[in-house]
Amino acid sequence: MLLQISQFLLMVLSDYIFLIMVLLLTIYFIRSFILRKKDTPVELFVEGLRNENNGHFETAVATYESALNAVKKSRFHSYLKNKITEKIKVLHTIIEYKNSLH
Repeated sequence: MLLQISQFLLMVLSDYIFLIMVLLLTIYFIRSFILRKKDTPVELFVEGLRNENNGHFETAVATYESALNAVKKSRFHSYLKNKITEKIKVLHTIIEYKNSLH
């Protein structure tokens, strides 16, 4: 009798564990899809590229820093974070060089 009760409880618990895992995976995929669809860091990065290509380096640095802050809030853009950090370093070097010429 005790064996039957323990088997029943194990079966019920395994069903609940499976349902909880499916629910958590579903929430994770929906959340990641929504975050990828709302790619604020990518939009800011593109805006920073435009400013950089137009020669507005100070504005580009500010936009890249905004993008970097947005990337830090999201865990999905580690490559973009590294790329933005490198762009900011290069732009600071360009701005310093440009200021030393004037």
